[in-house]
Amino acid sequence: MYRSLGIAAAASILTARQALCDGSPARHKLQDASGKTGNAIPCADGTFVHPWQPPPREAIKRALRDEEFDVLVIGGGCTGAGVALDAVHRGLSCALVEQNDFAAGTSSRSTKLIHGGVRYLESAFKNLDWSMLELVDEALHERKFMLQSAPYMARPLPIMIPAYSWWQVPYFWVGAKFYDLVAGRSRFVPKSHYIDRDEALHRYPMLKGDGLKGAVVYYDAMHNDARMNLGIILTAVQKGARAINHTEVVSLLHNEDGRVCGAKVRDTISGEESTIRAKVVVNATGPFSDHIRKLDDPNAEVRSE
Repeated sequence: MYRSLGIAAAASILTARQALCDGSPARHKLQDASGKTGNAIPCADGTFVHPWQPPPREAIKRALRDEEFDVLVIGGGCTGAGVALDAVHRGLSCALVEQNDFAAGTSSRSTKLIHGGVRYLESAFKNLDWSMLELVDEALHERKFMLQSAPYMARPLPIMIPAYSWWQVPYFWVGAKFYDLVAGRSRFVPKSHYIDRDEALHRYPMLKGDGLKGAVVYYDAMHNDARMNLGIILTAVQKGARAINHTEVVSLLHNEDGRVCGAKVRDTISGEESTIRAKVVVNATGPFSDHIRKLDDPNAEVRSE
């Protein structure tokens, strides 16, 4: 795991478009987080690979103690990572702490699917619901974006719908084709198609063969949710955020007006405690949010068990 951020990080390789350089195919100088100059490596597709290494864990801990931040994010899952990245892109100084590992909770336990929603499309046509159709369209654009921008962690996923009645074959086929049609140029996956009974059983030997008429195969996508989460955090760190894991929030700090102005944290590896000062604290701990709420107000109503 990447120890320099709390989990063993050798080096994160990030890419930048050639336009970000000067257009020359030669190597370009740049500085990494430690201030050292490195070389941008030109690739055949016109992009440049910039070797970059996040700051050491001790340097991050020192910055968390010494600096005052605009935003402190508690929680290193997908929500916390997104908040941190958004904050630094808005020019805010941001710190992020995670008591376990980044994406160790719900954010690494998703279905891994990136889908537009075939069932939503069916509901849109059955109920003449335009908003549902817009939802599918938006989701399919998101699918295209993830497949296009991060092909190393997202890929097309074939999904087969078996048909056990002859009327289901054209019904499923038309539905899948409409799904392709809504995606349009944003499809970015193979087209849906029909396969006969023998081909369906060849691909999926465990499928019930009795009464099988054939199957329709359509495509959605799947991705590595934990890697995506870590990539977002590393991007935020490269933009100036201070992110650290294995760091538990022990208590919240309050100013004279009773407003939360930071947190006292403990390094769960070394046991060292320190304080982080911030103007705003964001509780992005998902199912553990009530625990943080109770640190602010012991009488707070518990909303989840």
